[in-house]
Amino acid sequence: MGLASWYGHPYDGRQAADGEIYDMETLVAAHRTLPFGTWVRVTNVGNAKTVDVRIIDRGPFVDGRIIDLSHAAAQKIDLIGPGIAQVRLDILSVPPPAARAASPFYAVQVGAFADRARAEQVRSTMELRYGTARLVLRQGNPPLWRVLVGRETSEDQAEQLEERLGGGLDRGELDHCFVVRLDNTPAGAVD
Repeated sequence: MGLASWYGHPYDGRQAADGEIYDMETLVAAHRTLPFGTWVRVTNVGNAKTVDVRIIDRGPFVDGRIIDLSHAAAQKIDLIGPGIAQVRLDILSVPPPAARAASPFYAVQVGAFADRARAEQVRSTMELRYGTARLVLRQGNPPLWRVLVGRETSEDQAEQLEERLGGGLDRGELDHCFVVRLDNTPAGAVD
């Protein structure tokens, strides 16, 4: 269980992380780690309404949220007005291994910044401390520079890295980091 949100404009009509064009009026969603093509039943625990969605994108990139629904999916469970709601996720089906990206990698997102210079500063610090760190541009209004640390071969390894990162920079600035799945090289990656 966790919080769901929804996304529409300005992402509508743009390429999703799996390569298809995001149409906010279809029943699709973004999840940080589930394989693309996974079908998930989302239940709004406040009203028991459900919707089945297919994972095509990565996100949400806001701490505490577990899934970003398309506009159409959010409407089905009465999420549009409040913007967020407590939900339960049930996996309905996962694509067969042959249909998934070969050998996924995982990283820890430690921040998202509108200021590229600040993002580069954090990336540089993380690279010195943990070996691998990259910037990934997330188009939007405003565009955000995401800082991803590590390139782990399993979600468990990434969670261990997340625990090590939890202490953060000097004043606990990384208390809200989280694991994300890297399917090949994320669109917009700047190494």
